[in-house]
Amino acid sequence: MQIRTLFLLGAGAACLSLQAATQSQALKDTTQISEVVVTGTRNATDARHLPLTVTSISNEKLNQNYRSSVLPTIMEQTPGLFSTSRGILGYGVSTGSAGDLKVRGVGSGAQLLVLIDGQPQYAGLMGHPIPDAYQTLMVEKVEVVRGPASLLYGSNAMGGVVNIITRQMNQDGCKTDIRLQGGSYGTFQADGVNRFRKNGFTSVIGAQYQRTDGHRPNSEFEQYGGYVKLGYEIDEHWKAFADANVIHFNASNPGTVTAPMLDNDAKITRGLASMSLSNSYQNTDGTLRIYADWGHHNIDDGYNVGGTPKTALYKHDDYIAGITWYQNAHFFAGNTVTVGFDWQHFGGSAWNEDKTSGAKTYLVKDADGNLVEKQDAHELGTYIDFRQDLCKWLTLDAGLRVDWHSVVGTELVPQGGLSFHPTQNADIKALVSKGFRNPVIRDMYMFPPATTDLLPESMMNYEIAYTQRIGNKARIGANIFYIKGKNLINKVMVNGRPRNVNTGEFENWGIELSADYAIDSHWSVNGNYSFLRMDTPIIGAPEGKLYIGANYHNQKWTVSAGLQNVSGLYLTTGANAQKENFTLLNATVSYKVLPYMSVFAKGDNLLAERYQTYDGYFMPKATFMGGVNLHF
Repeated sequence: MQIRTLFLLGAGAACLSLQAATQSQALKDTTQISEVVVTGTRNATDARHLPLTVTSISNEKLNQNYRSSVLPTIMEQTPGLFSTSRGILGYGVSTGSAGDLKVRGVGSGAQLLVLIDGQPQYAGLMGHPIPDAYQTLMVEKVEVVRGPASLLYGSNAMGGVVNIITRQMNQDGCKTDIRLQGGSYGTFQADGVNRFRKNGFTSVIGAQYQRTDGHRPNSEFEQYGGYVKLGYEIDEHWKAFADANVIHFNASNPGTVTAPMLDNDAKITRGLASMSLSNSYQNTDGTLRIYADWGHHNIDDGYNVGGTPKTALYKHDDYIAGITWYQNAHFFAGNTVTVGFDWQHFGGSAWNEDKTSGAKTYLVKDADGNLVEKQDAHELGTYIDFRQDLCKWLTLDAGLRVDWHSVVGTELVPQGGLSFHPTQNADIKALVSKGFRNPVIRDMYMFPPATTDLLPESMMNYEIAYTQRIGNKARIGANIFYIKGKNLINKVMVNGRPRNVNTGEFENWGIELSADYAIDSHWSVNGNYSFLRMDTPIIGAPEGKLYIGANYHNQKWTVSAGLQNVSGLYLTTGANAQKENFTLLNATVSYKVLPYMSVFAKGDNLLAERYQTYDGYFMPKATFMGGVNLHF
C-alpha cells in the first residue's frame, strides 16, 4: 500500500512539474503570492527564503469542518504529523490520555513544542503539552515546523514546533462569530468570539463550552473557558499587547476495553497570560514578551471493575514564568540578522491527598532524594541567526544557540541551510539542524526512577526539500529527511531499582509529499502523504499516512470531504508489536440561509471503521453533528 501510494503521488508530482513547464507562457501574467510565515524565523518572512519546512494552515481551513480542537485538522493537513485520540471529544491527561503529537516519529513526552504566539505551552512539572487547551475559536492560523526548531525555541522543540497564532483584527470595525452544534452521544458545543478595532485599539474576546456523554460508559467530557487579547498601537512604530486564557475541563477515563475502570476522573484548570511590546522600523523590528503559564490538576486514579477505590487523590500545581526578547536587523539588501534571549523558570508541587482526612504526602524530591513541598529549575538561552540572499537564486541561513539549564548545564545548538531558487516558481532547500530536550522536573525529581544525573536528549536532522508552484493554481512539495537521535531517557533497572538513564538511540528516515490544486473558482483539492522508517519503533507513530481532500463552494453551498488512510501505526512495541491500519472518511455540508447565518451538518468516520490510535481505546464509529454558524 505504501509503495503504491508513494508511486502514484510521485507520478502526480512529476505530471504537475511537467505541466508547470508547459504552461509557463499561459501563466506569465499571474501574480505569484508568496507564503509568509513567522515560525522558524522571528519575523514575517517569505517561506521561500527559509531552509526549514513549514506547513501553514489558515483560519478558513481550520474552520471548514467546524471542529472545536485544532489537532484533527493539523494532523490532516501536515504530512509527517500524527496525534492520538480516544473519543468523540477531549484528550485528557494522566492515565488514558491522548493528544500525543509526533512529527517524523519524534515527540514522546516533551520532544515537540507547542507555542501560542511564540509563547511555550507545557505543564511545568511533567513537561508535556495540554492538547485540550488548543481551541479553534482563538486561532488565526497554525504553523508547523516539521523538524527541529531548537535554535530559536530551545528545549522541547527537538522534534518540531506547532505555533498557534491567535485571532487578529486588521481593520476598524466590530465582528462577531457564534457557533452552536450538537449530535451523537449527547455532544454539544458552543463557541463565540468578538473582534473589535478602533483608533489603534484592538480586542479579541472569546468563550467556549463543550460536553459529551462519550461513546463508552464512564467517558464523559466537559470543558469551558475564555480568552481575551487586547492591543494598542502606541504610534506607527510601537505596539503593545496583553492576553489571558483560562480553561477548565473534567475528563473521565473509561480504561481499556479489556480492563475498564471506574472513577478515573480528572479536573484540570489551565491558565496563561502575557504582555508584549513590539517595534517595527524600516531596517529593524522585534518583540519583548513577559509570560506566565500555570495549572492545577486534581485526579482520581480510579480502580478496575471489581477492585478497590483509591483512598487518595493526586494533585499538583505547576507553573512557567518567562521572558523572551528578539530583534531583527536588516543591514543591507537581502540580509536579516536575528538575535534573541530566552529565560524560563518552571516547576511546581505534587502530592497525594487523603480523601477522608485531607492529609498530604508530597511526591517531589530534592537532589538528595528527600521529599519536599515543591521543586523548580530555570533555563537561559541566547541565539543568533544570520540569513543572507547571496544572489537572486540562493539564500544562506546559519545560526547558533547557547542554552544553559540550572541542573543539566550547557548545550550548543547549531543550524545551517541553503535555499535555491532555480526559477521563479521552484525552490530547493537543504538543511542541517539540531534539536534537544532537557530533562523535565518529573525526570529529575518525581517518582522512583527520578535522578538528576541526566543529559539532554538530542538529535540531528538532515533534509532536502523541493517545491514547485504553478502560478496561484497549484503547488507540490517533496521532502526527504534523515534523523539520528541519542541520549533518550529510558527507565531501566539499576541494582534492582528503576532509574532514568540516557540509553536510547534511534534513526528515522522518510519521505513527505504534498499537493494543492485550485481547479476553478468553485473546486479545489489537496493532499499529502508521508512514509516513515524507524529503526526503533515508537508508540503513536505511523509508518504511512495519506490524506486527500476536496472542497466545493458557491454563494450558498460549501461542501468538503476528506479521506485519511493511516498504516502501520504502532500501538505497542517490542517482540509482539501491535500495529493498526484504518481509513477514515469525513464530510461537511453547509448552506448560507442568510448573509449572517449558515447551517451545517457533518459526519466523521462515515465508513464506520473500528479502529484505535491508543491501545485499548477504540474510537467511535460513524458520528454526526449539526448546527448553526452566525457571523455579523
